[in-house]
Amino acid sequence: MDETNEERPPASRLQQGALFEVTGTGRFRPGIAAPPPPVADSPLPVAAYWYRRHLESHGHTTNTVESYCYDLALFERQIGPKAIAAIAPRDIAHFLDGDLPRSTRKRRLTSLNGFFKYLIGSAKVLTVDPTENFYPEHIPLKTPRPLFAAEQERLLAAAAEDSSRAHLLIWLMLCLGLSRGEAINVREDHVDLSEPERPVVYVYYDNPRWAGKERHLAADSQFTALYHKFAGEYQPEGRLFPILPQSVNKIVERVAAAAGINREVTPQTLRDTYAVDQARAGADEAKLIALLGLADDPRNRLSVGRYLKLGAAPL
Repeated sequence: MDETNEERPPASRLQQGALFEVTGTGRFRPGIAAPPPPVADSPLPVAAYWYRRHLESHGHTTNTVESYCYDLALFERQIGPKAIAAIAPRDIAHFLDGDLPRSTRKRRLTSLNGFFKYLIGSAKVLTVDPTENFYPEHIPLKTPRPLFAAEQERLLAAAAEDSSRAHLLIWLMLCLGLSRGEAINVREDHVDLSEPERPVVYVYYDNPRWAGKERHLAADSQFTALYHKFAGEYQPEGRLFPILPQSVNKIVERVAAAAGINREVTPQTLRDTYAVDQARAGADEAKLIALLGLADDPRNRLSVGRYLKLGAAPL
């Protein structure tokens, strides 16, 4: 979710007499009884509380939950004390109107759309979705800037000079297409070296919600040699790279600078490079979606289409 400079709503609001006190983002003060489940004439903060619980129980990340509920708090501040059944399309239009960045409008609509889908589909307290005739603005995907073959060679050479940790970490993103988050969550038992010439790296997710992104990727003997060198020097226990995501960015930036690559290089650049190289090697849309662990949806098909287009371009 995108950060904005919008002023945060008041910290709390008293609803339904003194039975419970609702904070601006669907939480309740410690020691205060939770409200009953929402009904059609419940105020928005009460429904937001149960929506928060719904999101948390379905494994959404803390940042996602906070962002959705923050948008609902902004919405409630704007429309005032109104029952959820009384919220009309004009309220949605007013909330999305104004001099807002496209990304903010899209985020707000996503938050409201999810909220009303919950009230209709899961809570079953509404039958009409006031957001149904609103559509998010299209935000064009950025064109990837993959590394050329010579840049890849220099990057890997610079990574080897930096450390065995940097070398293995960058290799996983550049040569197997792991995302930054996937790379730092690889564990010892996710690496199968039983056939050293054909090692396998398994990508697992603790959250069952992301089970569809799990996959196993075939590596090669170069990976086996890199892994043994790294393991001998760092003696990992559990996660191979117990570092923060920001540290991965810094490692990639440092190694790219040492390689003399005079443009921005990020973990996403490495993943983009892998995807374009796979497209050049003959991978089609379905194969790329599977290799990258993406959901097969229109947005991801558009994303993969960028790789196919670049892969078909002459070098």
